[in-house]
Amino acid sequence: MALETFLIKLKNAISSKPTSQRQTRSTSPPITTTSSVGVLSFEVARLMTKLLHLTHSLTDSNLLSLRDHSLSLEGLTKIVTGDETFHLSLVCAELADSLAHTADSVSRLSYRCTTPSLRSFHRLFHEFADMGRDPHGWVISCKDTESKKKKIERYVSVTTALYREMEETTNLENSLRKHSSQIGIECEEENKKDAMKVMDLQQKIERQRQHVKYLKDRSLWNKSFDTVVLILARSVFTALARLKSVFSSAAASSCHVGPTVVSFLPRSLSSSSSSMNLVHPSPNDEERLKTASSSAFLEESSRLLKPPETTLGGSGVALHYANLIVVMEKMIKQPQLVGLDARDDLYSMLPASVRSSLRSRLKGVGFMATDGGLAAEWKAALGRILQWLLPLAQNMIRWQSERSFEQRHVATAVNSQNRVMLVQTLVFADKVKTEAAITELLVGLNYIWRFEREMTAKALFNLHSPPNHS
Repeated sequence: MALETFLIKLKNAISSKPTSQRQTRSTSPPITTTSSVGVLSFEVARLMTKLLHLTHSLTDSNLLSLRDHSLSLEGLTKIVTGDETFHLSLVCAELADSLAHTADSVSRLSYRCTTPSLRSFHRLFHEFADMGRDPHGWVISCKDTESKKKKIERYVSVTTALYREMEETTNLENSLRKHSSQIGIECEEENKKDAMKVMDLQQKIERQRQHVKYLKDRSLWNKSFDTVVLILARSVFTALARLKSVFSSAAASSCHVGPTVVSFLPRSLSSSSSSMNLVHPSPNDEERLKTASSSAFLEESSRLLKPPETTLGGSGVALHYANLIVVMEKMIKQPQLVGLDARDDLYSMLPASVRSSLRSRLKGVGFMATDGGLAAEWKAALGRILQWLLPLAQNMIRWQSERSFEQRHVATAVNSQNRVMLVQTLVFADKVKTEAAITELLVGLNYIWRFEREMTAKALFNLHSPPNHS
């Protein structure tokens, strides 16, 4: 019976092929699809999360905190290229670059839409970025912003729950296969236990599948590409409008660092009334933004993020130097715990230029280090250097970790409130100045390390020496 059913299906399938081919020849192939998003819903949820966090990073409170705290790091003024205007430009450029990458992902999804305007998202996005055009009114109005945000958050939350429940279903199904395969192999008593376990798992799986079906209906899974791409498109346009308005984007020139993307943050940033104007510019603001955007905003942002060769980022050593600084900080904090192997490992981490500089500084320095006052002075000096250098190194490691985390995890993005910006790292740090600071740390570490060893050796000698009874 099963064979007959299979043959009937095969016959029907074969007989239906010519009809399908004739239809293909008589009509042009469809360029769109009306299917639901399906498994791509998890990628959509990730994009929505990134847009939510990007939008949140552009709120008045976050931008004021960035300007007044994050960009006031002492290390920025000591070794990072440029002035405050350039630092703000880097922030704007990094946010614009992140938004552009998100828009590229939306563009790939848009090719599956049926609506012509959505299929043209890539072109429309760049026109909006460069000329301020929004022919379809995708920038969300001020009164609708909060409701749209909550709707997106709800979609992300349910889709993330769906991802977890589908994983749980897979685990249950794997467990069912495992126990099913054991039936008949073991003794009768064990077979009964496995049979009971199989029945229990089958019931759990059935309930789990019903729950997954419920979540699919409420999440992005069963939504059409047109629906999700429109939500993403409107979010991207709104975020870009906010970004350009907040940073007063302009291709201003700086005598120190060349063209920049922004000139200043609005002085009225903290007022609630200005917040509405920044997200939804007045006609005069729109005209100013169109004029300022004529120099290809996204291209200029991308260009600005490429560090010069004189910086650690331009030399490709920013992360290595960050790890080196963190290691030295631990050694300086507890020099008495640093052994010869750890000292050799540290030296092997040093680039050739730093080794050469260190050798020059240590020429003529004796092997004895017994001056407690000098050791205390060195510790204080190293503490002052680390006070401004260590935060940049730690931020460098965090920045790299956050980007790797975003790439690895589905429907996840780093909280924008705690997000590290590129300007807060060592990427744009001047290479010569940074190496001079590292060399100073090494010279000081060398002295206090030798001093601690001298003191330890002296203490051990006194401990084992016989008392003097004279």
